[in-house]
Amino acid sequence: MHTPTAVAPARAASRLEQYTVIDVRTPGEYAAGHVPGAHNIPLDHLHTALPALKAAAARGDLLLVCASGTRSATACEQLATADVTAVTLTGGTTAWAQQGHTLTRADGAATTWAMERQVRLAAGSLVVLGLAVGARYKPARWLSAAIGTGLVFSAATDTCGMAALLAKLPHNQPRTTDLADTLDALRK
Repeated sequence: MHTPTAVAPARAASRLEQYTVIDVRTPGEYAAGHVPGAHNIPLDHLHTALPALKAAAARGDLLLVCASGTRSATACEQLATADVTAVTLTGGTTAWAQQGHTLTRADGAATTWAMERQVRLAAGSLVVLGLAVGARYKPARWLSAAIGTGLVFSAATDTCGMAALLAKLPHNQPRTTDLADTLDALRK
């Protein structure tokens, strides 16, 4: 498997104008704060954007960004299978902001939760539900055990099935017009 090339936030910031920046997080996460000039193409829509990404890569370097660098590394691997070269931002927008670089926020972003926060709410709610219902109906405690096991697996593998499910919710999906506009901009 191809190991994606990573670039540190300081180096990326020093040559930001040379990159076409693609943020592979959900629209809500993107709106909450993204690298200036980034285009939002959620990871699960990458296949749709492939022709536009190939066109953008032909003109210059692609920098893929997410919150921590995990999803952008996955996106780099997916693009590499289509012969599109891209680099990932080490540590994602979290490291970018921690190193003092600015993030651009969309209007209304305060009402949008980052995926990690959505996962914590869903997982915590399901654990509490399993324990509460389990007080009356003992098998319901297995729900809490399953969520706990999923969280351990998520940490061990650096993947998150719950985030993948939550990303499919309507508020985490780009509006068709937004994605179309982004792809048009990348083709130019």
